[in-house]
Amino acid sequence: MTISQWIEETFKVNNKIEFTVLNPDIASTLSGTLLTIEEVEYLYRGYKAWVNLAELHHAKMLTPKSLTEHTILLTFVKLNEADSFHKIELEDKREKYGVDSSFFAINKNEEPTFLYAYRRALEAVKIQNRKHILNLGINRGDEFELIERLIGQESFQKIAFSGVDHSASALAYAKERFPTKNLNFYQHDITLLKELKLERADLIISIGTLQSPSINYKPFLMELLQEHLTHDGAFILGFPNSRWIESELIYGAKAPNYPYSEMSLLYNDVIFAKKYLQQKKFRVTITGREYIFLTATRIGLNLNSTKYHNHS
Repeated sequence: MTISQWIEETFKVNNKIEFTVLNPDIASTLSGTLLTIEEVEYLYRGYKAWVNLAELHHAKMLTPKSLTEHTILLTFVKLNEADSFHKIELEDKREKYGVDSSFFAINKNEEPTFLYAYRRALEAVKIQNRKHILNLGINRGDEFELIERLIGQESFQKIAFSGVDHSASALAYAKERFPTKNLNFYQHDITLLKELKLERADLIISIGTLQSPSINYKPFLMELLQEHLTHDGAFILGFPNSRWIESELIYGAKAPNYPYSEMSLLYNDVIFAKKYLQQKKFRVTITGREYIFLTATRIGLNLNSTKYHNHS
């Protein structure tokens, strides 16, 4: 029986597992390397391997404890699959992501893989030179926060920002967080975006929103390009390749009828956007991990390459 099989079987009867392994700090070598220490053979595995193993089994790895000069005690605690905002059903569906929801407590900017990919996307679209930014599914405004940190408050206040969301409580929080006149927030169904009669944006951001079951994704993406983007506009689209269980961001898109991560629907959406935007003369890159970022900029346009000031 492999370690993974043993964990799977043990978690059926126990939510906490403890086991002894070779201290990864004992060497700097590849996982799977056989090491002999004081006539005892050990199979080396690094900390990343153990953290990944815990995540695959929807568990949290606690801080290891030193047992001997060469060994440590690892503890895996099974996460509660029911404790996830993805499964919460509210009477007012517009407040599924409101201030009283578990989703609202999430700060994606504190997740390194999200922050790294989103920052690179902002740099790719030359964020400091954009005039009007439209964010669909703005919620508490974290995406605007990073923009302000990247380009500085003075440059930030020269850009017009529009944020659209269906949660009144989340928008009230965002308005208080960003009280300046250059930011406007709208409680509205993004599938009826034309009703707001907003000026076209030269950057549209949508992270974790376009895959909502209520959105007819492909026609809506076409509408965003044709009706709401300027001729020199750009896209930053974020596709969730993960889900939250308790406080942990678990890698891998979850599809209906599969007990494990299955990413066909995710890839289908990403590749459709890539091919469609390339046909419309966009340069498209795909980056990220727990969130897949598709960044699209017009080919042949030379926006001013003024450097931003890093205030992060």
